[in-house]
Amino acid sequence: MIISYIRLKNRISDITVMKNTIFYLSTCSTCTRILKELQPDNSFELQDIKTSKISEAQLDEMAKLAGSYDALFSRRAVKYKSMGLKDKSLGELDVKKLILEEYTFLKRPVFVINNQIFIGNSSAVVSSVKSSMNK
Repeated sequence: MIISYIRLKNRISDITVMKNTIFYLSTCSTCTRILKELQPDNSFELQDIKTSKISEAQLDEMAKLAGSYDALFSRRAVKYKSMGLKDKSLGELDVKKLILEEYTFLKRPVFVINNQIFIGNSSAVVSSVKSSMNK
């Protein structure tokens, strides 16, 4: 019972920490351009996924908000082809493991704003993020 409470308490604190979080890659010019365009205020936590790895709890929460781990998975990553993954059938657990092991497999940027998730860099996503930030 105590262990369950501690796990639940830790999970709740992870969710709270992620309330307004932006997962990005500082070496990605697209992420940098989007962040410059959006100019998030100090209510947002910026997490550079290269220097501060995504925790399993964070990834689980993102997947819960997105509906699947696959929605967070980038098939454009160079390693996707070099590892021969395009020729394999990947399940949800495979995708989760790959994202946790290698930051390049996270589709980016990922915005978690008030328990809503926005994934990727399309103009529609960026526009939706702008609207959510202005609420």
